[in-house]
Amino acid sequence: MKLSFLRSLSAVLAAAVVSGCASYGVKQPSGVAAREMKPDERGFVSGTGIESQDIVAVTDKMARGIMGIPEIANAQTAPRIVVLPVQNDTRFPINKNIFLEEIMALLNERSGGKVRFLARDRMAELEKERDLKRSGQVTSSTDVSVNKFKGADYMLTGKLVGQTTRTSAGTSDYILYSFELINPDTSEIIWNGSHRIKKQGQDDAVYR
Repeated sequence: MKLSFLRSLSAVLAAAVVSGCASYGVKQPSGVAAREMKPDERGFVSGTGIESQDIVAVTDKMARGIMGIPEIANAQTAPRIVVLPVQNDTRFPINKNIFLEEIMALLNERSGGKVRFLARDRMAELEKERDLKRSGQVTSSTDVSVNKFKGADYMLTGKLVGQTTRTSAGTSDYILYSFELINPDTSEIIWNGSHRIKKQGQDDAVYR
């Protein structure tokens, strides 16, 4: 009886040792765990360049500015807008199209149908679909024999301009965000909006 008890005890202790070694060998993740944040929050991963909170602030201001001008607010029919590429003259290789995508989304959400955007960046696909309708290969709810693509009443574009200063104390970046709504028939700039941001820091982040 005593021998059987000792054997059982030895087996339990051996299993405990193996289990302990296995647990000890598991490496727990180190560093700061990822967490979800609001786009307009400034996180602990930051630098002096263009970041999400800047994009939110700039696009919100531009959308409100466009909705407030008489050509949009008082228009009898919804003006058609084409977006042109944004020019990036800063040192940061940001995806500049995100500004126009945000502005378009905000205007579509908030304007109550007061603006219409033209999908000029998808002209090849649109022309193919129109040709299929005209040839009778697919059905159409409009008279495709005379149907034409709509022309733009206004064109929306923008420019990002930066100024950088570096010393032994750190880095300073000043960025001017400027957007324009242009009448293509007259070349008039019917609206211009801008936003300025300046940041300073010792450590410079890498932007991609």
